[in-house]
Amino acid sequence: MLLQFFTALREARVPVSLREYLVLLGALERDLAEKRVEEFYFLARTALVKDEGHLDRFDRVFGSVFKGLETVGEAVAPTAIPEEWLRKLAEKYLTDAEKAEMKGLGWDKLFETLKQRLAEQKERHQGGSKWIGTGGTSPFGAYGYNPEGIRIGQDGNRNFRAVKVWDKREFKDLDDTVELGTRTMRLALRRLRRFARTGAADELDLDGTIRESARQGYIDVRLRPERRNAVKVLLFLDVGGSMDWHVEQVEELFSAARSEFKHFAHFYFHNCPYEAVWTENRRRHDAATPLVDVIRTYPSDYRVVFVGDASMSPYEIAAPGGSVEHWNEEPGAAWVQRVLTHFPKAVWLNPVPAPQWGYTQSIAMMRRLFSDRMFPLTLEGLDGAMRALLR
Repeated sequence: MLLQFFTALREARVPVSLREYLVLLGALERDLAEKRVEEFYFLARTALVKDEGHLDRFDRVFGSVFKGLETVGEAVAPTAIPEEWLRKLAEKYLTDAEKAEMKGLGWDKLFETLKQRLAEQKERHQGGSKWIGTGGTSPFGAYGYNPEGIRIGQDGNRNFRAVKVWDKREFKDLDDTVELGTRTMRLALRRLRRFARTGAADELDLDGTIRESARQGYIDVRLRPERRNAVKVLLFLDVGGSMDWHVEQVEELFSAARSEFKHFAHFYFHNCPYEAVWTENRRRHDAATPLVDVIRTYPSDYRVVFVGDASMSPYEIAAPGGSVEHWNEEPGAAWVQRVLTHFPKAVWLNPVPAPQWGYTQSIAMMRRLFSDRMFPLTLEGLDGAMRALLR
């Protein structure tokens, strides 16, 4: 029941930590509540609530979980604490005010300091603000918080504040066989059409056959090339990180695009395009395609569509070495500009709702690079993007 109480508080957004939960268990072991529910209430509130603004939520959760409880003994059962909780015991909780007071080191200072720490540090550290470690406010390590840090040894995003990730990351290919629940996205893509008759003459030309048969005096069957959409499309898809929240929506777009365009190719990137992109996420590290080769291979009459949330550290766009995954010699903005110079008809589709774009600096930066040709990944936005590509 106590475990249920703890998880219910977390679900109600009362910021209780595992450390505080263990403090409460220790107090109960010493019988500080004297097995009385009223005393247990005040003990639990003292141990678990740090901000009086959360008292009302605490009271509602307490009343729901312990409704009908007569003795504290009924709430205490010999249930093991999950191993995952114990591993994250050292994680640090910071209020929004405490986070706002913290300042980043800046790009150059961050890497200079990391180099110094690697040379000086000889042992594991936890909960501090200086060394490479866990659960603290240092810019280097895992399971802590810093406004601009380098994530080392952590299995995924928690605060989305890392400017570089030290660990190898694997992503999954988008599924191009996804069936759309509705035809609306496919219909929106059909605006991007310019038909031409290309290829072998293998389609019956009925009007031509009638005309020539009448002129010749015998049946003269005429054939013509099939009428096809002549528009060529390159699709660049951001994968991993915060884009995991938008996978379903992007897979629908990917599936629709593959079915609508005969001349179609796709590539993946992470956050911002750099010197290489890839077509298979499982082989992204050993089968990458230089972006220069993409520019050289596909002529400038291709329409280019980037799909991504553009939510990243500004350094990834503006600074050499800014990529979270590798050391890029040139900033992402330089590579984006190369693509836009070669492919003048290009747009960016963003799954983040348009009213929220103003809150993220990197979205504003990418939008400027695309000369405001950024559109929300909605049916209305998709329609606007297709119109822009036809101009």
